Amino acid sequence: MKIFSFEWDENKNWLNQKKHNLSFEKAQYAFRDVNRIIAKDLEHSVDEERFYCFGKVDDNIITVRFTYRDKRIRIIGAGYWRKGKQIYEKENKI
Repeated sequence: MKIFSFEWDENKNWLNQKKHNLSFEKAQYAFRDVNRIIAKDLEHSVDEERFYCFGKVDDNIITVRFTYRDKRIRIIGAGYWRKGKQIYEKENKI
């Protein structure tokens, strides 16, 4: 399994925990799911390419918004997004 290096803004992490009840520390585990789905974020990819990772953490499917910076994955946001769960289940035929 490939090891990824992650980074994020701590203030954004705190705000994300308050809004979505999910820390970026926990969100990074979505990338360890062998059935994860990576999709390009076509709406928000203006100045830099952004992506979604749909992956299972514990028994929940989470959506992580991220970009690549200096060979690291920079987490921008994360949550329990119904559409992300639907995409994950459809692609993995669950």
